[in-house]
Amino acid sequence: MARPPPHHHHQSTPPSARAEDGGMKKSIDKVCIIGSGNWGSAISILVGRNCQRWNNILFEERVNMWVYDEEVTLPEDDSHRKNGEITTAPCRKLLSQVINERHENVKYLPGVRLPSNVVAVPDLAEACRGATLLIFVLPHQFLPKLLPIIRQSVQVEHCRGVSLIKGLDFDKDSKLPVLISRSIARTMGSNFSCGVLMGANVASEVAQGQICESTLAVEFGSEVRNEQTRLLFDDGSCFRVQHITDVAGAEVCGALKNVIALGAGFVDGLDDWLGGVGNTKAALLRVGLREMARFCHTFFSGVQDSTFTESCGIADLITTCYGGRNRKCAEAFCRERRKHESGGERRRSVEEYQHHWERIEAQLLDGQKLQGTVTAQEVYALLQSRNLLSDFPLMSTIYEIAFAGRPVQDIVNGIVVVDHKNKNKNKNKHALFETAPPTTTIQSRL
Repeated sequence: MARPPPHHHHQSTPPSARAEDGGMKKSIDKVCIIGSGNWGSAISILVGRNCQRWNNILFEERVNMWVYDEEVTLPEDDSHRKNGEITTAPCRKLLSQVINERHENVKYLPGVRLPSNVVAVPDLAEACRGATLLIFVLPHQFLPKLLPIIRQSVQVEHCRGVSLIKGLDFDKDSKLPVLISRSIARTMGSNFSCGVLMGANVASEVAQGQICESTLAVEFGSEVRNEQTRLLFDDGSCFRVQHITDVAGAEVCGALKNVIALGAGFVDGLDDWLGGVGNTKAALLRVGLREMARFCHTFFSGVQDSTFTESCGIADLITTCYGGRNRKCAEAFCRERRKHESGGERRRSVEEYQHHWERIEAQLLDGQKLQGTVTAQEVYALLQSRNLLSDFPLMSTIYEIAFAGRPVQDIVNGIVVVDHKNKNKNKNKHALFETAPPTTTIQSRL
C-alpha cells in the first residue's frame, strides 16, 4: 500500500477575492499537470493538496495529470481478480488505470500515495481542456509534438503556464540559447505567459515531505496572479516557495547545473586517483557557479545576481552535484572509461560516446532521461561558434571528457577561474559575480 507523505498544516492568506492589481481580479484556476514521471508525480502531491485546500477559493479541486500511457507490471503480492478469481500472480495494467485505482505511480514514484483528486488522463486534449494553469513537467524534446494539441484545448487568452523543465533550447541557425518557457509561450500564442519553478528539489524527498525550498520565477502582470500561482505549490512547512521575477536567471541555472553535475560525477569516479574528493568537489561547485553566472550575463539581459543565491541557484547546484541522476551516470561513465583506457581502448567518435551515455542511462535510470549530456553538447557548440571556449574552461572540459575522448583526469584542469579583469574594466566591483564584458555580451532570443 502506498504510504502518504507527512502533511504539515500551515497558515497562508489567499489573495483577496475582491483584490485588484493592475486591473486583474483573482479567479479560480483549473489546473493541469502535463507529465507524470518522477518529478511530475511528486509535484502532483503538493498541487493536489493545495487544490483541495483552496477548493473554490483559488483553484478547482480536480487536477488532471496527463500520463503517457504504458503497461506496467504490478507486484506479485498485490492481490487482484483474474477470471473472477482472486490471485496474487503478477498482472499488467495501463499506468493511468493503476494511478486512478491505487493513487500511486507504481513505476516512477512507487510507495507514495497521490491525492485522490489527482486524476490520470492519457488523452492530452482531454486532460488540458478548459485548463487555466498548465504545469509542464516532462522532457522538453516532447514539447514540439504536444504544444499544438494543448493550444487547441485551452483558451490561450485565459491561460498561463509554469515550466518545471530543466533544460534549454538552442536556435538552429544562430545557436543562441532560447528559454524553454519562452518557446512554450511563443508556440501557445502571443497572449500566453510562462514562468518557471526551479530549485533544490529531489523528487523522492519532496514526495516524502522533507523540508526544502523552491524558486518560482514568474511575472504574470499582477501581484495577485503571481501570489495565487505561488500558493499552488507552497506548503509553508515542508515546501517553501519564494517568488522572484528573474525567469531567465532561474531557468538557465536549472539547465546549466546539470552540466556541472557531470563534472561532479567525473570527480566522484576519480576518488581513488584523487585520494578523496571533498575539496576538489567544493572547488568544482564554486567555479561551476561562477561559469553559470557568467553564461547568464553573457547571453541574457536583466539577470539578477541575487538569483544565484536562491534555491534555483547555489542550492540546486549543490543538490544535483551530490545526488542527481547526471552525477550518478557521470560517475559510472568515468569508472568505465578508466577501466577501458587502462586496457588500451581506442579513441571513440562522438556518436560512439553518445551511445555509451545512452546505455548508462538505460541501465541506471529506469526510463528517466539525462539532461546534462544534451545541454553540454549544445552549450559547447554555442561557445565554440562564439569563440568563447576559453572563457568557460570547466564546461568546455566537461564536454571534451564526455564526447571528445579527453582523459577523465583532466577534469581537475577545468576547475580554474578565468581572469576577466582586463576584458571588463568597467565591471561593478561590488557585484557578487562578474558580468560579461561589453564586447561579448550577446542578446539571446528571449
